Amino acid sequence: MILEYLRPVFSLLPEVKTPMHRQDFKEKLKWTAIILVLYFFLTKIPLYGLSPYAVDQFAQMRAVMAGSFSSILTLGIGPIVTSSIVLQLLVGAKILKLDLSKHEDKALFQGTQKVLAIVFTVFEAGVLVFTGSLIPTDPSLLWLLMLQLIIGALLIIFLDEVVSKWGFGSGVGLFIAAGVSEQIIVGTFNFLPTAAQPGVMPGMIPKFIQSIIAGSPDPSILIPLIATIAVFLVAVYGESMRVEIPISHGHVKGHGRIRGSVAKYPLKFIYASNMPVILTSALLVNVSLMASVFQRFGAPILGEVVNGKAISGLAYYLSTPSSLSVLITDPLQVLIYGVAFIASCIVFSWLWVEMSGLNAKQVSKQLYDSGIQIPGFRSSKRQLYKIMKKYIPALTVLGGAFVGLLAFGADLTQAVGGGTGVLLTVGIVYKLYEEMAQEQLMDMHPMLRKILGD
Repeated sequence: MILEYLRPVFSLLPEVKTPMHRQDFKEKLKWTAIILVLYFFLTKIPLYGLSPYAVDQFAQMRAVMAGSFSSILTLGIGPIVTSSIVLQLLVGAKILKLDLSKHEDKALFQGTQKVLAIVFTVFEAGVLVFTGSLIPTDPSLLWLLMLQLIIGALLIIFLDEVVSKWGFGSGVGLFIAAGVSEQIIVGTFNFLPTAAQPGVMPGMIPKFIQSIIAGSPDPSILIPLIATIAVFLVAVYGESMRVEIPISHGHVKGHGRIRGSVAKYPLKFIYASNMPVILTSALLVNVSLMASVFQRFGAPILGEVVNGKAISGLAYYLSTPSSLSVLITDPLQVLIYGVAFIASCIVFSWLWVEMSGLNAKQVSKQLYDSGIQIPGFRSSKRQLYKIMKKYIPALTVLGGAFVGLLAFGADLTQAVGGGTGVLLTVGIVYKLYEEMAQEQLMDMHPMLRKILGD
């Protein structure tokens, strides 16, 4: 396999060591908090030599990219997610024959992803600098700008690795949730006027109160906030939906069977979590990025980009609609974007389930090996597979379509932090809470750790 040739490269890359001992709840929480503080600190470090006339080409996707424009984290998690997309598509298409249930293949996948992330870091930094999206105050500072972007993105890659090995959840999810939460708080409560609009409070609630005091209340100011709350509630409801399959634990001892108590095995409605939305958003960002590259070389085959915004071609139709008014001014663009977004979410949902060992075959094998059976059915791996196959593929498609439709609709309403960002944050925080609660429970009851095989 061609990836085997990359193994010597893996040993040259800096790596975060895996903990030698089992970490308790407080230690994981400490590392998660430290990385979060470091992330916010890095978002405040400005790019030296950046012109005030620079354009944020990915403003509408900024929440998903977990970056901060004009800081050294301008690229955010873009390179990490792009490398994941490429590898998932290659593995899903069987071009790369990797079995991620095997430790060796999984290590090869992760090492290759890190190499690709570094390659995409250099590529994306070069595109932003040399296509004119990031304008330097002096032409001689082009390479310095690019170097700062690369350093910031590499720091994100390793901070993500620290969280994955030493903290709760993943760095990618943590940074998205942190960035979106900051946008929601600032966008809602900020009362400090900007230089562009002196005397006008930028936060929605202060601005609405200001309009009441002025004698001309404007409820439309609160529409993005209402949309944010609606997305939050629908997303929480979606996260709580699940199919519960009755199971029992039994094993043969001598000539009799000892059965455990009947329990329920939950299959979440949003089965692939929100990862399909992250991957879809990153894919669409890269379409716009490639359009800039082709245009730079005089071949705008993906469309024209002006001031960082696509105005024609495929890049335009795959750009996030700017507001609900686009439904009237250009319904075709909204339709094409919506269909492409939801379809991509379904595809990535299927790929993610297949690659992460969550498909019906792997789940039924894990349950059978653990001695789990379905009450009323003969205990066999084949029977478990038939039951899981009845639900998992359907949940994969429906869950992917649900998160895609919700993110698409939320983006149209201009929800604070971006509709996609709010949706992702709900899922990330919900999953983080479950992981933290489980870790705390196992610290309180060590026997549970042995039972769960952790």
